Amino acid sequence: MSLYPTKADPEQEEPEPRLRETPEDISFEAAANTIAFHPSQDILAAGDVDGDVYVYSYSCLEGGNRELWSSGHHLKSCREVSFSHDGHKLFTVSKDKSIHILNVEEGRLVTRFSKAHSSALNSLLVIDEHLFATGDDGGMLKVWDLRKGTAIMEMQQHEEYISGMAIDENKKLLLTTSGDGTMGVFNIKRRRFELLSEPQSGDLTSVVLMKRGKKVACGSSEGTIYLFNWDGFGATSDRFAVKAESIDCMVPVTENVLCTGSIDGVIRAVNILPNRVIGSVGQHLGEPIEQLAKSHTGQLLASCGHDQKVKFWDISSLCSVVVDDYRKRKKSGQLKALSSKALGGREDFFADLREEAKAPKEEQEKESDSDDSD
Repeated sequence: MSLYPTKADPEQEEPEPRLRETPEDISFEAAANTIAFHPSQDILAAGDVDGDVYVYSYSCLEGGNRELWSSGHHLKSCREVSFSHDGHKLFTVSKDKSIHILNVEEGRLVTRFSKAHSSALNSLLVIDEHLFATGDDGGMLKVWDLRKGTAIMEMQQHEEYISGMAIDENKKLLLTTSGDGTMGVFNIKRRRFELLSEPQSGDLTSVVLMKRGKKVACGSSEGTIYLFNWDGFGATSDRFAVKAESIDCMVPVTENVLCTGSIDGVIRAVNILPNRVIGSVGQHLGEPIEQLAKSHTGQLLASCGHDQKVKFWDISSLCSVVVDDYRKRKKSGQLKALSSKALGGREDFFADLREEAKAPKEEQEKESDSDDSD
């Protein structure tokens, strides 16, 4: 079975399909929790709250999206999907405590760990061709080795669910974020726990590496991005209040720019150091965003939300964004639209966001400092 859409019969007299700026939305029967792009082909995977997994090929041609296969192996909500680095396997984890590894070409189940954790699985990170890590609702981290078919490291340092994971370029230090407000640091080469950061106010929801691995950014349920220096994991080096209700997910776009998804449905592009909200990439109108993913070309961002849709956004302009240290006061506080789709055809949608850029730096710092935990 080919993973690419078949070409139309040239003898048909239908007009050529229109080329769009981004692929069309993909609609599902249930809300998608998680999405992931294939590392080298125009393919996207999604997992929904019913436990179903879908794999689509996508295209900017009108009508070009095509479902390749779907899988209903999970008994409960699929919480995370991720492709292997070579793109041949798809890893999925579920609230039913199981891990599934599927063949991407056919959707065939290759490996199943049926009772992988004692609590519902929540997060997943593919480390290399043999190793992957999973985190559950009880704060347990496990690192698995496919060569041995079992977990080679099990540690429970968090008191709440593990929300996100990231690893450095050397595949040595694994970072975790948790609902207990801390970031965990684990040395997977030596299979030992290193430390927990000081707790922040609110849940830590996501973690990404920025500035060529020199900075770690963590999102929080309070709408604040916490920054850590690499090798300075105990305490934050900086914090930035994005003035969103929450930051539920983040994805790096460049070494300086990341995108955040929030409960208010807005996808914001944020520059790190200097800390600045650049503007809005897009939105799921009034619906919380569950996850963001960046395509293998770096040109597209995908988002899934409670509106049961996966949407695509053109983020190519973010690659050339340069933010000066000097902060300019804007007369209009409206969040800048970074793509033609960002406005969603509704001027009034940004009415509640107009205060965002209007606040002076001193006020933002004041609000940021008040986020300190006792």
